[in-house]
Amino acid sequence: MPRVLVPLAEGFEELEAITIIDLLVRAKIDVVTAGLKAGPVTASRGTVVVPATDLETALKQEFDMIALPGGLPGANHLRDDPRIISLLKSMTDAGKTVAAICAAPKALAEAGILDNKTVTCFPGSIDVEQHKHIHVIGDDVVTDGNIITSRGPGTALDFALILIERLVGKTVRDQVESGLQRPASHIQTH
Repeated sequence: MPRVLVPLAEGFEELEAITIIDLLVRAKIDVVTAGLKAGPVTASRGTVVVPATDLETALKQEFDMIALPGGLPGANHLRDDPRIISLLKSMTDAGKTVAAICAAPKALAEAGILDNKTVTCFPGSIDVEQHKHIHVIGDDVVTDGNIITSRGPGTALDFALILIERLVGKTVRDQVESGLQRPASHIQTH
């Protein structure tokens, strides 16, 4: 069973974190939530979440993927935590999947793992003048090698479903999506 680390920093975006956690668990993926420090974590809109563990303890485990929820100031806390930066680098070096949504791709940029990659993020989260070797586009979800990024809270379902497909395949992704009462071809134009 694949294992995914979802670090929770003070000020994380509730909708993104809970959507990632919920959908991955529905796909029978082992999800470990870890606060940057021990104890409850308050999200960007005041929701209090009790992570399964703290980051220091989680770092003793092996993971197949790390998925960073965005939100502010949560994404800044992830970007500024040297343990997160080190983990992003080591997982990338090991060929494992690194995923981030909304403002959280700024942590990937800080880790130096987005050079010559195409990504998406909440508009303005990555300073394109400072990071000239990162190609930022406005798509909902972007996959470039082992890097998966997404735009914001409104794209969290699609992001989580792409993570499921990466970890356990399209069949499981389709089963999870079907259970949400959302057909795979959910986007319709009139």
